[in-house]
Amino acid sequence: MKTIVICSGGLDSVSLAHMVASEHQLTRLVSFDYGQRHRKELDFAALCAKRLDVAHEVIDLRAIGMALTGSALTDDIDVPDGHYAEESMRITVVPNRNAIMLAVAFGVAAARGDEAVATAVHGGDHFIYPDCRPAFTEAFEAMQKFALDGYADVSLYTPFVNRTKADIVTAGTLHNTPFAETWSCYKGGTQHCGRCGTCVERREAFDLADVVDPTTYEDPDFWIQAVARKAFG
Repeated sequence: MKTIVICSGGLDSVSLAHMVASEHQLTRLVSFDYGQRHRKELDFAALCAKRLDVAHEVIDLRAIGMALTGSALTDDIDVPDGHYAEESMRITVVPNRNAIMLAVAFGVAAARGDEAVATAVHGGDHFIYPDCRPAFTEAFEAMQKFALDGYADVSLYTPFVNRTKADIVTAGTLHNTPFAETWSCYKGGTQHCGRCGTCVERREAFDLADVVDPTTYEDPDFWIQAVARKAFG
């Protein structure tokens, strides 16, 4: 199946790209610049496309991102430290982000003759991000069937939607994903901070999957406290 992967450059989407390249027919990576403070992730998406020898398209959504105010990812608001399961992480929600990106990606797929759009939403995102939940992905795919009826038949591929980030690390290992060449940190510094939700979740996932984490963190041990806080409420 000819498949587009929405690739941010993060661990999840790069692992998905490697999996699709192995198991399907990967045609291109599509990335989005929505004004995120961690825009450097797009450089890692470009590396992935080069490695897998497919086209890489970066679609400029910065004007839309400017209108989606109130998120620590796009506004001048500090990215909180801690685990994703903490209430404070809701400040990292960019309203309707996945819905917007998926709608654009489905349009690209229809225009280019691709048969599927793959996205790396996973079970660990369900608490914080409503547009990563199974109910959303199922409804979105049904909506697109109507939107493209008679023009194109494009499916939504979400192999991780009911799986954990540790499962993604396991799948990524199976498909030879170079984890060191992925970017997760929402703060977008020189190195992964080790304290924001994505860094904590990343480090925890490697530990649960029993895979060596090649990432250099500014605070390599913070995740232990964050996970303990989550466990004890």
